[in-house]
Formats: sequence, C-alpha cells, structure tokens
Amino acid sequence: MLAMLIALAAAAIVFNILSHGLFLSPRNLWNLAVQTSVVGIISTGMVLVIVSRNIDLSVGSLESFLGISGAFLQLQVLHIGAPNTWWAGILFVVVLGGLCGALQGAITAYLGLPSFVVTLAGLMAWRAVAWLVTRGETVTPLDSTYSLFGDGSIGVAWSWVVGAAIVLIVAALALNRRVSRSRVGFGNRQWWLDLAGIALVAAVVFAFVATMNAYTYPRSVVGRGIPVPVLTLIVIVGIMSCLATMTRFGRYIYGYGGNPEAAQLAGVPTKRVVTIAFAIVGVLTGVGAVVTTARLNAAPLSIGQLLELQVIAACVIGGTSLTGGSGSIFGAIVGATLIQSLLNGLVLLGVDSATQQIVEALVLLAAVWFDIIYQRRGA
Repeated sequence: MLAMLIALAAAAIVFNILSHGLFLSPRNLWNLAVQTSVVGIISTGMVLVIVSRNIDLSVGSLESFLGISGAFLQLQVLHIGAPNTWWAGILFVVVLGGLCGALQGAITAYLGLPSFVVTLAGLMAWRAVAWLVTRGETVTPLDSTYSLFGDGSIGVAWSWVVGAAIVLIVAALALNRRVSRSRVGFGNRQWWLDLAGIALVAAVVFAFVATMNAYTYPRSVVGRGIPVPVLTLIVIVGIMSCLATMTRFGRYIYGYGGNPEAAQLAGVPTKRVVTIAFAIVGVLTGVGAVVTTARLNAAPLSIGQLLELQVIAACVIGGTSLTGGSGSIFGAIVGATLIQSLLNGLVLLGVDSATQQIVEALVLLAAVWFDIIYQRRGA
C-alpha cells in the first residue's frame, strides 16, 4: 500500500511538471475524480470476488446492458420529467444488476463452473443482449434529475460538511478501536500515533474538499464542490469497508478465500457467500451504469468497453491477491486512482489511445509480478 501511495504521488508530480501545471489544476483534478468514480465503485465489489478466488470478466458488458435497459425504461415505459422517473430508473438498473450478478454467481457456486468461463460468457452475452434491446441505437435523452448523478455537484458548503463528517467518522472509529481493545485486555499503540493518523486524514480530506471547491462554474466564481459521482463513491467505500471488515459475511469471504476446504469444514455457507459476492458486483455495476449514462445523458452501446480490465487492474494494483484471501477496499481505490491518473496524464501529454492501453497493460503486469514476489516471500 505504501508503495502504491508513493507511486501515485510520484506520478502526479511527474505529470504536473510535464504538463506545465495542468495535471494538479482544480479543473483536471475535479474531472479526474469523476473519471475514477465508476472504476472505483465497481472495484470495491470486485475485491470481494477476487478474494474468494474468483473473477468477473463481464462487468464492462453488463454495464452496457444495464445502462441501455435503464435508459430504455425511462424513454419507453416511464415519462421523462415525471417525478418518479429518475428514482425508478436507478432502482431498476441496480436491482437488475444484482439479479444478473447473482445469476452468474449461482452458476459458478452451485453448478461448479469456473467463474472465468461463466463471466467470459457474460462478457460476450450482455452487450449482445443490449444490442437486441435497441438494435445498436443510442438511447437519449435521459431525465434531467437522473443526469445530476453523472455531472452534478453538491456545492461548497455541503462539501465542507461532508469533509468534516468523514474526519469525525475516522476519529470515532479510531476511538472505538482503542476502547474495544482495552475492553478485551489487548494493548493499544501510543495515543499520539492515532492522533497523528487522524490529523493526516483530516489534512488529506480538507485538501481534497478545497480542491473540489476551487473548480468553478464557467464565467462564475462559485465553486462546484464535490461531484455527485465522487460522493456516491465515498458512500459506497464506507459501506463496502464496513461489510468487508465488520460483518460475518466479510469474515466468511476472507476465510473462504484463504482456505476453501477449512471454511467448508467450519460450516461456512460457501456457495451462498460466493453468490452474494457476485450479486454485490452486479449491484455496483448497476450504480456504475447509472453514473456513466447520467454523465453522458445517453446510453450508447459502447459504454463499458475494457472496463473489466481497468477494474481488475485497480484491485490487483491496490494489493488484492489473485490467489485469493487478501485484499482491501481502500487499496482498490488507490489502484483505481493510480490507473486513471496515468491515463489522464497521458491524455494531457497528447499520447494516443493505443499507447495508453500499452502503458495500462504494463502497469497491470508489473502489479501481478509484484504480487507473485510478495506471495513467495510470505510463504
């Protein structure tokens, strides 16, 4: 994790120098945060799938299918501008995503097919189904309220409120950890280390909020604040972190990934756990589809292309082991930010898309190689 954070900081400094200050400008960082949100949202669920020794190659095609299905519902079934259109469209996409993910998970868990094969079939099938829905036509326009989930922001005042809430939550968790360890007789580290950690988090959070507020609307001095897609990512990271570290399901998924045979002998409902993990990825892919189509105000068939590779790369770069059993939500977010920073920096430097994909592939190979070396040393 420390190596990834150092690499992220180094990449930011190098690209900022090469782009003559454009990379770290408020405008670019605001756009970079939005670009990272979809990959980050889906990667939080992909971590659990990879931890369980599985893989999901279908998220890109599934995003296309879900986005087009939700847009088709808005235009053909509901009425654009009606009070219930935006929330009904979001609910439909998220629920449908969960069902599609659960289907793939059930086939993997209960029929015993390798997840690689099942989701590879999904990669080929979901986009084809999306084409059948619209015959390849782009579905547009979408509801104006719905579009706020892609390009809206919460303003300066609420951004500071969100930042303060994050710091307070981190402080409360640190205090709860100390109290819990003292209650069972475990030792605590020096109190000033916790305070230093909270101060560091506060500095990063408030610097982020200040940067988001510094990006103004055209011909205005009013700051935009935190983008709605980024706020969605923050909420999902909090929920998924609690799910992975503070619930029985989280313990089950990591225990199963670490040793499937022992988990089965211990009575863990392994098939149900795997199915739920895939369902969670499906739900989060639905959220990603909402953000993507809302930002475009359209649902083209092309959305989600190569998304599965970016999501998997984010997880691996963030420290999730492809052999299962280990990985973190925060690490996946760091990995997603690093990937999007590299791609964003290359765009600012005028590098063509083919070269960008080559760089992305090399970063993925380096991360997997690093993971293999780490596992060998750990053994």
